[in-house]
Amino acid sequence: MKQINTILIEEKVKELLLEANYSIGNDVLDSINKGIELETKELPKLVLQKIIENDDIAENERIPMCQDTGMAVIFLEIGQGVILTGKSLYDAINGGVEKAYTKGYLRMSVVDDPLFERKNTNKNTPAIIYTDIVDGDEIKITVAPKGFGSENMSAIKMLKPADGVDGVKDFVVETVKKAGPNPCPPIIVGVGIGGTFEKAAYLAKKALTREIGCHNLNQSYESLEREILLLVNELNIGPAGLGGKTTALGVNIEYFPTHIAGLPVAVNICCHAYRHKSGIVR
Repeated sequence: MKQINTILIEEKVKELLLEANYSIGNDVLDSINKGIELETKELPKLVLQKIIENDDIAENERIPMCQDTGMAVIFLEIGQGVILTGKSLYDAINGGVEKAYTKGYLRMSVVDDPLFERKNTNKNTPAIIYTDIVDGDEIKITVAPKGFGSENMSAIKMLKPADGVDGVKDFVVETVKKAGPNPCPPIIVGVGIGGTFEKAAYLAKKALTREIGCHNLNQSYESLEREILLLVNELNIGPAGLGGKTTALGVNIEYFPTHIAGLPVAVNICCHAYRHKSGIVR
């Protein structure tokens, strides 16, 4: 069994969150550049160019690419050959979140009570933590700071099995249409299909940790990703909601077996600040 002190996890969470807020991925930049080539009108081109300028400044000056530095969402894949030592795992993760948001002067955006007091915890904790146990003797950490301009535009629906593929396409496209300019397009659309009510939402969130252009390995779902992307971009919402062909940069779908009587579908939208970074602790 491999022993890993949770202080290493705390430091890795801090490092990944800072990097995620400062540095957008090349997959996003490449997709935006493709959008610039695709647009025929000057306004959407200009918006996309400004997004790239903004991301370059954030990278070079080590400042957040967006004022909403997000709620910290953490995905853990823990090898079953690992023994954790030191402080508790979740204390270590929340410690890493607090360190990152303090050191990086990132906006603290978490309130302790969602309905009544709504007092800022001033630590940007607790993080939202998802844990999977996998084979191996190492830990993979993926961080995804999630802004709520786009999070608030997400939706879930319990379709009937008879609704089928067309029902899924209609629901996803209608959700994006209702969102309009609110999630700061161009967006990335995460879709979760199957499981239960809450599993579908988890899958939609997990789908947003995949790079743009990295499609589902199942050919049927890959085809559905490509088809929905075309349908979304025909909505003409465009960059910043000002019209154009680049409403979304990508559609990522994750799926899971479900009950014979149901077809849960969830849509989780992310703005062009498509922040996620992964690292390994050994």
